[in-house]
Amino acid sequence: MASSGQLLKLACLVVVMFCMVAGAPKAEAAVTCGQVVNSLVPCLSYVTNGGALNPACCNGVKTLYNLAQTTPDRQNVCNCLKQAINGIPYTNTNAGLAAGLPARCGVNIPYKISPSTDCKSVK
Repeated sequence: MASSGQLLKLACLVVVMFCMVAGAPKAEAAVTCGQVVNSLVPCLSYVTNGGALNPACCNGVKTLYNLAQTTPDRQNVCNCLKQAINGIPYTNTNAGLAAGLPARCGVNIPYKISPSTDCKSVK
């Protein structure tokens, strides 16, 4: 059987470990590429073909903007966007449409949507 001194030491150790875990800064992105793609699927037709902008596209852009509140999240969203852009037939026309989406939807993001964007520099 453990003495009261040993139990007290164990309790203190558990409290210290809990504080270390709870107080550790979050360095990993919480926003996944799956969330990015799901949010922006309604934008695909506009970016690839032009024409009318689906209101669901702007809802997705705004949702994504609201999800990406930390630097790691914004960098991950940037990288996911670059991957998505590389997966569609890309011309100068749809490059401009993709880059202009945030402004068309009333959102100001801190980087340009482009295959050449350095996502590591996004803050």
